[in-house]
Amino acid sequence: MSKHQTVNKIAEITLFFWIAKVIATTLGETAGDFLAQTLGLGYVVGFFVTVAALIAILFLQIRSNSYHSGLFWAAIVATTTAGTEISDMMDRTFGFGYVLGSSVLLAGLVATLSIWYARKRSVSVEPIVGKESEFWFWIAVIFSNSLGTAFGDALIDPIGMTFIQGALVCSAVIGVVLLMHYFTRINVVVLFWAAFVFTRPFGATFGNFLVKEQARGGLELGTLQTSLVAGGLLIAVVFLGSQWSRAKLAAVENT
Repeated sequence: MSKHQTVNKIAEITLFFWIAKVIATTLGETAGDFLAQTLGLGYVVGFFVTVAALIAILFLQIRSNSYHSGLFWAAIVATTTAGTEISDMMDRTFGFGYVLGSSVLLAGLVATLSIWYARKRSVSVEPIVGKESEFWFWIAVIFSNSLGTAFGDALIDPIGMTFIQGALVCSAVIGVVLLMHYFTRINVVVLFWAAFVFTRPFGATFGNFLVKEQARGGLELGTLQTSLVAGGLLIAVVFLGSQWSRAKLAAVENT
């Protein structure tokens, strides 16, 4: 196997990864709302804008032969932003509703993971090597982030929870997944994708809490301002995670 095929293209799965993932999903939700609602572009135009950006970033990410933290996390943010537009367009513009929209997205995620497994005999992300595995990884990420958005919106609108209640429900699910990781023998890859899906509605509902109108239970902080703060926090967490990884590697090499 050549050198470029053995390089892990995915960020190391640590606590920093999950914190950055939650912040990225919050940023994706607020940035998506900024485009569709604050700028008034609507969900369809917002969809084309975010998908165009997503395709460009993923092209660079997959084309690269090494891991670049900035490029990887830009791709994650792009998938969450596009996921917001995809879910909202399906549920609201096209009238699918939350149940049908979530079902379609879940079917897409299961189909993607099934095809990936059938071709590569693994859907593990530790590590992702080879262009084809990375391609299926990003397709699964797009479906999972879109599904997470639909699930989070379903908690708020048809079920009637507040944004904070929705975030608490999602955090409880994530907590259950964490307990299953430590106290059961359920496959860690299955648990990874479960956590990956449910960190999305947690970040989305928390993002909505920050930016939605006070009459709807939000803080009404503004989509642009919240997106800028979330972007700054994401950069800080990714930087700290990179420094921690370098320090750990240096400690191993010195032993």
